[in-house]
Amino acid sequence: MASTNDLKNGMVLKLDGGQLWSVVEFQHVKPGKGPAFVRTKLKNVLSGKVVDKTFNAGVKVETATVDKRDMQFSYMDGEYFVFMDMETYDQLMVDRKAVGDAANFLIEGFSATVAQHEGEVLFVELPAAVELVVQETEPGLQGDRSTGGTKPATLETGHQIQVPLFITTGEKIKVDTRTSDYLGRVNS
Repeated sequence: MASTNDLKNGMVLKLDGGQLWSVVEFQHVKPGKGPAFVRTKLKNVLSGKVVDKTFNAGVKVETATVDKRDMQFSYMDGEYFVFMDMETYDQLMVDRKAVGDAANFLIEGFSATVAQHEGEVLFVELPAAVELVVQETEPGLQGDRSTGGTKPATLETGHQIQVPLFITTGEKIKVDTRTSDYLGRVNS
């Protein structure tokens, strides 16, 4: 149990009959009149649904014990992603639903944070940016600005993003894992 005064971003709460909710953001509010309260934005760990919830200040909320470990992605085994714990060398099979959008950016050897609660994998979190090779993209035409200066490119993971016209096949680029945005070239 924790008090609403102790809330932190990333903390996982057990609400509404055992559902797990991650704190995305919170704000302590002390109005001029009336009691203080805590306004939060919570994300359902399993469904990804985001809701706003208000708690009275000082109210006790149940926290969930979430074990977050840094693991390395090893390989695909059918529909499962196999991760290896870098401390114990244990392997963990994670289904595609738990991996979510991180699947678009995973290649062998990448590190990720795997969050578990009571043995069940909740989610897989990647660093904010990863470096990937452009597997295929059309050559950019000089003077073609009708598309705002971007073109589609397929990454080595098979995920497609928009890149500037000057990017060529085989180049290594930095990609934002949260938005799929191109962040820049990687100098080799």
